[in-house]
Amino acid sequence: MCIKTCIQDILYEIDQCKSIYELNLVKTKYLGKKGYIFKQIKRIKKLNIHERKKFSIKINKIKKTVVNQIYWKKKNFLALGNKLVQEKKMIDVSLSSQENNYGSLHIVTQTVRKIKSFFSKLGCKIVFGPEIEHKYYNFDALNVQKNHPSRNFQDTFWFNKNYLLRTQTSSVQIRVMEKEKPPIKILVPGKVYRNDSDLTHSPMFHQIEGLIVDKKINFSNLKWMMENFLLYFFEDKIKIRFRNSYFPFTTPSMEVDIFNKKSKEWLEVLGCGMVHPFVFNNVNIDISKYSGCAFGIGIERIIMLKYEISNIRSFFKNDLRLLRQFK
Repeated sequence: MCIKTCIQDILYEIDQCKSIYELNLVKTKYLGKKGYIFKQIKRIKKLNIHERKKFSIKINKIKKTVVNQIYWKKKNFLALGNKLVQEKKMIDVSLSSQENNYGSLHIVTQTVRKIKSFFSKLGCKIVFGPEIEHKYYNFDALNVQKNHPSRNFQDTFWFNKNYLLRTQTSSVQIRVMEKEKPPIKILVPGKVYRNDSDLTHSPMFHQIEGLIVDKKINFSNLKWMMENFLLYFFEDKIKIRFRNSYFPFTTPSMEVDIFNKKSKEWLEVLGCGMVHPFVFNNVNIDISKYSGCAFGIGIERIIMLKYEISNIRSFFKNDLRLLRQFK
């Protein structure tokens, strides 16, 4: 086949193509590694120096012409396809699909909702309060003495001598008990702030506190709630231990531990107790008629224990490698 006849035949085949698929077959036939043009290029080294120059010019001219013709033909196919899609609203199945990346709720939000779901079924109402709090609600009304370490500037973020970033959501309990009469069943989620930062502590973290005030509320009621909540949350048969502890606003007070099967250690998960009579006196609730129990849960801490996350700062880094595990 002479060069002149060859270029005419190739251009004719390109012109007769009815689809991109047929065009790709022609491209492979003439421009592929086993194609006609590639074979002609390999012949160059067998020619003498005078013939080599002339033949190289001709074959490169053919190659350039074929590449250009294929490019414009393909462009016409794509333009025609887009026009049909727009006119007939067709789906172009030749287009590559794109992966849909769906977002999800943060694991802290998921956990708050899970806890709210459990205690809502027990009749608890969800309430919120201010994060900038007066010392009366954060300390005084909760029976926290003036010499208590949590009042120090080293432990708490103070704005002035009266206002601070709340260190616990218990302050909302005081606000509710001032306005409402028993029976009271509330759950208080929110951010709290303490001047502490390491692998297991953050200056800002999330907490949920619960309060139940009614006639004949006793320690057994509290223990039953804590046991059933932990079994519900950890979704497993776990060993639970109650230890005596001290909190200014509850008496008796206790901390609840779960047994870690891997480390063979007891790990603290929450604190709770019966509401201190002094707290009831501060909000004018008659302790001869009513009693109450309260509990506090650190959200990040309970997530870390459940999913074995070692660094609390992981929750605030927006690391997709961590967040995608909780979709």
